Amino acid sequence: MSVSVQDYARECAEQGLRGDYSVCRPDFTVEQKYDYSAAEQDVWRTLCDRQTRLTQRLAHKSYLDGMSALGLVDRIPDFHDVSDKLRKLSGWEIVAVPGLIPAQPFFDHLANRRFPVTNWLRTRDELDYIVEPDMFHDFFGHVPVLSQPVFGDFMQMYGEKATDLIALGGDEMITRLYWYTAEYGLMQEPGQPLKAFGAGLMSSFTELQFAVESPDAHQVPFDIETVMRTTYEIDKFQRAYFVLPSFDTLKDAFQNSDLAGIIKRWKGEPPRDPATV
Repeated sequence: MSVSVQDYARECAEQGLRGDYSVCRPDFTVEQKYDYSAAEQDVWRTLCDRQTRLTQRLAHKSYLDGMSALGLVDRIPDFHDVSDKLRKLSGWEIVAVPGLIPAQPFFDHLANRRFPVTNWLRTRDELDYIVEPDMFHDFFGHVPVLSQPVFGDFMQMYGEKATDLIALGGDEMITRLYWYTAEYGLMQEPGQPLKAFGAGLMSSFTELQFAVESPDAHQVPFDIETVMRTTYEIDKFQRAYFVLPSFDTLKDAFQNSDLAGIIKRWKGEPPRDPATV
């Protein structure tokens, strides 16, 4: 069921979310309004400088190539400028949103190769952790890897199929797939060291190091059915990280697996504990 902008804005205000939902268009997009203060620019550079020291060592090449091509670290990015570069690389573009948006418009944007990016930035007091996804998480975390056409194809297909899979009772299962790939995915190509690409890791100073380097991190070979059955953590380190050998593996699994069958088999069953996979 669709949610009106007005109803959603009221719900967000009641929850204390900080984005200005009152100015949303029907598709929940807004203008970026590039009027950031010197203090906000300083927070952006601080976040990027600190995190880049880690991503240079721990991020997958696809992420680093995207970051280099898009140039996101010197100042808060202009959404239009980044979209111009991103379209040439993978056919994707950026649209500004005030924060989290309902599932249906989110899926619609993905299906049309538009990635929603929050138009506000955390404060200096929130450098290490923020409850809501902000511009740093969305841009620094998600956007670089969208420059990769194969991953971009997966994200588009995800947007196209998600609504139908949810209608089958697969809401939680399809969310887990996004969580363990786009947010917390790891990559280990044959003969190469383990690296990260998921946005939740790329934008986290502490969890990125834990997921890739800690002997306590539970790293599991990617299997789409296992991923869809495994619960995840919201506000602490993941108890499992799924490792892909390539983005082609992810795209092929999503495109060719019997997702409806997986949902039918497991939708009434309790999810798997990450520690047991």
